[in-house]
Amino acid sequence: MDIYQIKQPADIKKLDIDELEELAKDIRKFLIESIAKTGGHLSSNLGVVELTLAIHRIFESPKDKILFDVGHQCYTHKILTGRIDGFKTLRQYKGMSGFQKCKESEHDVWEAGHSSTSLSAALGMAVARDLHGDDYAIVPIIGDGALSSGMSMEALNQIGSEKRNMVIIFNDNHMSISKNVGAMDLAFTKLRASKSYNTLKSDVSDVLSQTKTGKNILEGMRHVKNALKENVVDTSIFGEFNLDYIGPVNGHDIDLLMKVLRIAKQHKGPIVVHVLTKKGKGYPFAENDTDGKWHGVTPFDPKSGMTLSKLPAQHASWSTIISESVYQLAKKDERILALTPAMISGSKLQPFFEKFKDRSFDCGIAEEHTVTFAASLAHSGMRPFVSIYSSFMQRAYDQISHDVARMDLPVVFGIDRCGLVGEDGETHHGVFDIAMLRPLPNMILSQPKDAMEAQQLMKTAFHQHHPFAIRYPRGSAPFQLCESLDLIKIGTWTMVTVGDHPTCIVIAYGSDVDKIIAKAKVNNLSMIVVNARFFKPLDEVMLIELAQKKLPIAVYETDMLCGGLSSAILEFYNDQNIVCLIKRIGIHDHFVEQGSLPQLRKVEHIDIPRLFEWVVSKI
Repeated sequence: MDIYQIKQPADIKKLDIDELEELAKDIRKFLIESIAKTGGHLSSNLGVVELTLAIHRIFESPKDKILFDVGHQCYTHKILTGRIDGFKTLRQYKGMSGFQKCKESEHDVWEAGHSSTSLSAALGMAVARDLHGDDYAIVPIIGDGALSSGMSMEALNQIGSEKRNMVIIFNDNHMSISKNVGAMDLAFTKLRASKSYNTLKSDVSDVLSQTKTGKNILEGMRHVKNALKENVVDTSIFGEFNLDYIGPVNGHDIDLLMKVLRIAKQHKGPIVVHVLTKKGKGYPFAENDTDGKWHGVTPFDPKSGMTLSKLPAQHASWSTIISESVYQLAKKDERILALTPAMISGSKLQPFFEKFKDRSFDCGIAEEHTVTFAASLAHSGMRPFVSIYSSFMQRAYDQISHDVARMDLPVVFGIDRCGLVGEDGETHHGVFDIAMLRPLPNMILSQPKDAMEAQQLMKTAFHQHHPFAIRYPRGSAPFQLCESLDLIKIGTWTMVTVGDHPTCIVIAYGSDVDKIIAKAKVNNLSMIVVNARFFKPLDEVMLIELAQKKLPIAVYETDMLCGGLSSAILEFYNDQNIVCLIKRIGIHDHFVEQGSLPQLRKVEHIDIPRLFEWVVSKI
C-alpha cells in the first residue's frame, strides 16, 4: 500500500501480515529520508513503526484514545492518521508539530513534551469515560526510561487501585536519550531476560489458533499469565501495583503484536503489555548509537550519517563550554561532582563522567530527585553541579525552593537550553526560569555573554557558598580554555559606551550584548550598552548611575517579560522612588510556538533589528 494513500487508520485494517510488514519498511524508509531533510526525532520513531501499526490495526482511533508518553515518537501515528504531507513542514513555523498536538488532529488526544505524563493522563481519561458511561479503550505508550520516573510510579499506584480498563504499552528499548540507569532498569532487565520471552509467542499462537471467541481469548490470557509465572516472571514490578501483565513481546513482530493486543483489549481492568523494541531500528547509525546522538537530529546525509550543519571554526556549543569549565575546576577540587537527570550526552558531560566515575551521577528521568540529592551532597560538604535543561528544571521547582534555596546550600545549577530553543516548540522553550528563580531567597542567577565570562562565572560559582544558577542557550560561541580566571563580584554588571555622545541606554544579557555593541559601531550610533550578567542580585549601584544619566532606557530580553529582568529593574526603581521611563522588549503573556530561532525572534518582536528601530528613534 502506498503510504501517501493513507488518510485514516481504517485504511490499513484490511492489509494482511505481508502487506503490513512491507508498509513498515516503507514507513521506515520515508522517516529516514524525511527527517534527514527537516531534522527531528529519529531513533525513537524508527523503533515503534511495527508497534504503532499493530496498535492502529487493533484499536479504533480516535474513538479509542492512543497517547504517546513525551510524544516525540508519534511520527508513524501521524502517517497513519493522514498527515504524511505535513512532514514537509515538520517542526517548522506554522508547520506540523514534532509531538502530538490536539489542535492538529482529532487522533492526538494528549499533548506532552516532557516524559512520564501519559499514565496520569490515561487514568484521567479512564475515570471521565466511566463517569460518562462511555465505552472505549485507552492506550498509553510509555518507555522504560519514562516509566522509572517518580510521576509514573505515582500514577501506577492509583491505576492499580482504581482498576479501570486500560491497556498500558510498556515500550522497552533499554534506552531513553542515553542508557537507562538505576534499580528499575535492573528489574526491567530481569523481565527482558526471562524464559517467558522465548515461550510467549508459541503460547499465544496456540491459544488463538483454537478459536477467537471472547471466552477463549480470556482463557488464553490466563494460560499465558500462568505460563509467565511458571517461567519465574511473576510480573514483580507491575504485580506490586496490582496490575496484570503480559510479555515480553517482540515489538517488531506485527503478527504477534496484534494477537497480544487483541487479548489485552478484551481484558478487564488495567493490563501492561511489555514490548521489546530496538531504538533506531532499520538504520545502522541509529541502531548502534549509545550516547543519544541519533535521538534528536538536525538535517543529515542518510547515506553517510554526517550532519549537514557544522559549528564555525573555534566554536563550541554552550553545553560544551559549561561542562568543560566544570571539568577543569573538578581536576583541582575533588569536592566537585556532576549530576544530570538522564542528559549526559545532551549536556556534554561525557568527559566528566569518564574521568571522574565516582563523582558522576546520572539520576535518570527524575529531576526532583536529582535536585534534592544534590542538596544533600552540598549539605554534606560536597560541591555538586546539576546540569538540567531549563524546561525540565520546572519539574524540580519545589526542590530548588525547599531543599536548596531555603537551606542556602551551594548547589551550582547549569540551566541548559535557556531562552527560545526553536523547533521543539512550546514544551521546550526555556523562557520561564528567570521568573521562577528570581523570587527565591539566597538564589544567585546569572548568564554569561561569552565563553570567557562563562568560565569566570563558573569559577565564581564554586568559590562562594550560596545556590548559584548559570543559564546558557542552545547554540555555540567562540571558545578557548583559559588557565587564569578572575572571580566576578556577584551582582555586578559591565558597561560599554559606543561613540562620544550616547543618546540612549540598552540593558541586555547573554550573547546579544556583543551583537548590539557591534551593530552600534557599524552604524555609527552612539549609545551605552549594559551587560546585565546577573538577574539576581541586580547591580543596584549601576542602576542608580544609569538613571542619573537621564537617557532613554530599553531593557532587551529574549525571555518572558513577566517576572523577567525588566520587571526586576522596575521594581528596584519604584522602591527607590526613582522615576525612569523604560522600554521593555521581551516575550508577552503567551506560549511561543515552534520555528527557527531567527523566525521566532522576528515574530515575537524581540530581534535585534526591532531593538535598533527604537535606538534610531532616540537620536
